[in-house]
Order: sequence, then structure tokens, then C-alpha cells
Amino acid sequence: MTLTMYGIPNCDTVKKARVWLGEHDVPYRFHDYKKAGVDVAVLTQAVDALGWETVLNRQGTTFRKLPEAERADLDAVRAMAIMEAHPSTIKRPLLVGDGILEAGFKPDRYAALFDKG
Repeated sequence: MTLTMYGIPNCDTVKKARVWLGEHDVPYRFHDYKKAGVDVAVLTQAVDALGWETVLNRQGTTFRKLPEAERADLDAVRAMAIMEAHPSTIKRPLLVGDGILEAGFKPDRYAALFDKG
């Protein structure tokens, strides 16, 4: 399986992760939520493995601008619906590959994942 990074190209965190992967010669393909949409199967896999609380980015502007009624009483089903309708609410980047499922970017975590410490 090819390593795939899911995200939005103008996101600063995605940019940092892409630079890190490039500097460490880690090949990947980029899936742009804005152009290609949300891969629901991958999103479901991430929510099942990491929990919707980890995958849903509640700190971002898009989530905070949603009506209070939409943000209240969240559970996995409601969180999935929000992330499908508003890809900017998915924690970025989402990195998926053989044995890898990571939400967000931390250089030390990537170093451990790819044994590049």
C-alpha cells in the first residue's frame, strides 16, 4: 500500500508534514480534500482506530463557525457527518499506509513511525 497524506494544501501543518516527508525521503501521494473530496472509507477507518474525538478538529475555524446546535451533543455519527460535510474539520494531515494511521503532525512522532530518529 502506498502512503497517502490526506489534507488541504494551504494548511500550515500539512505543509510542515510534507516538508518533513520530503526531507526524509519518504514517498507518499497527496489526497486534497478540496479537489478530491473526503474518502469516507479512510475517514471511517481513522475514526474506528483513533476515535472521533481525535480525528475531529474542534479547534479550527471551520468547526467553531458551525451553528451551536450542530456542535452540541457530539457522538461518532454526528462527528462523521460534520467531517464529511466540512473536510476542514478533519484533523490534518491524516497519514495512512501499511501499518500507519496518524492524525496530525509531530516531527518526533513521524521520526518514530519511519525510524528516522
